[in-house]
Amino acid sequence: MILVIKVEYKITSYNEKETIELAENLESEKFPNMVICLKGNLGSGKTVFTKGFASALGITDVITSPTFNIVKEYYSGQLPLFHMDVYRIDETDVEIDFHEYFVKKGISIIEWADMISDELPDERLEISFKIINEDTRMLVIKPFGKKYEDLCEAVL
Repeated sequence: MILVIKVEYKITSYNEKETIELAENLESEKFPNMVICLKGNLGSGKTVFTKGFASALGITDVITSPTFNIVKEYYSGQLPLFHMDVYRIDETDVEIDFHEYFVKKGISIIEWADMISDELPDERLEISFKIINEDTRMLVIKPFGKKYEDLCEAVL
């Protein structure tokens, strides 16, 4: 019998700057077809994280939550960024092939990823944001797959 122990990392972010720094550190170990799944309540820091990651990637566009677009694509950085917000996915008639984005040699960051859990690849990085107070957040980071475990070992 093989015992598999899932590793998770808990990080406390005391302000937006620290959330952005975490995103920048993860971006430093980026790779094509990277999938980052963000979970957490409204206002917990998911879009702040994405802005930090996008900035480190070299994207100069203004990053906003794509709530009504579902997916925003950015091509001005070192790798393409596919920023998804699936919060309202059930309210749209739009059919999105998420798997297509996961193999486009870019980086997919998905806000509210738990709403499409059946669509997510087996290998991914999950980050759950929990609001502690107005400025403080607890981030729980879970790597799924060797590449993501290595990423966490290198950065966290």
